[in-house]
Amino acid sequence: MNKFPSPDSARTTLLGALALKQATTALPWYDAYWMRSYVAALTIIERVKPAMRADFVAAFDCLRTPANFESRKLDHVFDDNVMEMLRETIRKLPDSRLEHHEMERFGRLVVHDHDVFDQLQRTIVPLASELAGEAVEPSYNFLSLYRRLGVCQPHMDAPSAKWTLDLCVDQSDPWPIHVSQVVPWPDSNPFAGNDWHQRVKASKDLVFTSHSLKPGEAIWFSGSSQWHYRDSLAEVAADGFCNLLFFHFVPQGASRIVHPRDWPAFFGLPELAAVVTS
Repeated sequence: MNKFPSPDSARTTLLGALALKQATTALPWYDAYWMRSYVAALTIIERVKPAMRADFVAAFDCLRTPANFESRKLDHVFDDNVMEMLRETIRKLPDSRLEHHEMERFGRLVVHDHDVFDQLQRTIVPLASELAGEAVEPSYNFLSLYRRLGVCQPHMDAPSAKWTLDLCVDQSDPWPIHVSQVVPWPDSNPFAGNDWHQRVKASKDLVFTSHSLKPGEAIWFSGSSQWHYRDSLAEVAADGFCNLLFFHFVPQGASRIVHPRDWPAFFGLPELAAVVTS
């Protein structure tokens, strides 16, 4: 058995790696890994099976957000008993559940898919479907424990967070989130340069709406199609904190294609494995 890839397979793998490298430069923000894979996948398809391009693009139509969608503030998602249960769950979290890998970039500890949060997310699927205007299913959730160095630079999420309910659980002071209008997926980045995040904030093409939340209030928005950010928490309070719980949803059935790792099998094109980054 030949243990080495064929020359054509090796060239395709190299092409995918180069396309990903170029996409990383063009799409530098946090959570842009999905869009990099998408752009690189188009490069692969155009080389090995160009007739598939239109079908590949159309397959993701369900993950695109209608242009007329607007973010919405929700005053009372859960009752007081549920909110206190959430706070008690946070207080009792063992150190072993706290993920530290985002402290340097975001100034936060995170907890993904806790059993309590999973159960709570399932109870709000009907509400999420109503707000989204389509049937949805849970994608994932995470608790974000921002501390005094907290900041969230401008970004758009991967489509696994097409729909997001951002719940304020507790905080020292109101900490605004700024959310743009819906924009088309950025196959290329119009905000070139090392200061791209400042260009996003200052862009005349983007209209940001600011939302300040009280504990128990939430924002409903489309994380994958709306730029969003929070400025430094230190600008609000020197020793501030903000505990946020994010519930992410995707259209019902979209979990089959939302992860790049599933694309080779779903599209019957093994060459797409060259663009899997996460």
